Amino acid sequence: MDGPTLTDPFSTAPRWVIASHNEGKIKEIGDLIAPYGLAAEGAAAIGLEEPEETETSFTGNALLKARAAAKASGRPALADDSGLEVAALDGAPGVYSARWAGEPRDFRRAMERVEAELAASGSDDRSARFVCALALAAPDGEERVYEGTVEGELVWPPRGDRGFGYDPIFQPRGEAITFGEMEPAAKHAMSHRADAFRKLVKDVFGA
Repeated sequence: MDGPTLTDPFSTAPRWVIASHNEGKIKEIGDLIAPYGLAAEGAAAIGLEEPEETETSFTGNALLKARAAAKASGRPALADDSGLEVAALDGAPGVYSARWAGEPRDFRRAMERVEAELAASGSDDRSARFVCALALAAPDGEERVYEGTVEGELVWPPRGDRGFGYDPIFQPRGEAITFGEMEPAAKHAMSHRADAFRKLVKDVFGA
């Protein structure tokens, strides 16, 4: 990918649309881009609907959402597609991580399903990872994608009420606490989203 230029549609825009209705995700991404002089606005705040996630990969779904938001808003859009991959479950829930939480979203139910399926698998392998794909799309059609991961293991019962999603059962490698117990700044420094975002920052801002 080419580095930033004076006419880069992403680095020169004062505000990005975050193509998500997940308030936890919007806040986390907003915190990450704020140091670069950018403001974030969630899709719901400007009346954008979320497109159906029909792709089978994190990258595909992230691009789908970013393209739709950029086209509808006329502004650069950043979309995230992320999820939990559990080794003993052949990578499930993966791109279906949010769907395991049902409608309305109930991640306690999703975490219980992960634990139940792990027990049914008969495996004692509790290794897992979070995967994130960040996609940037500009109204003129330019697109960029950045992927990040964080490795760890699953714990039970859930611990902590910080973060969102599967954070209370995910303990990153080398840490003694879960993402659900971790201070937001500490999580931001090591998360799958932070890994992808570091790549974005280097590409878009040259930092």
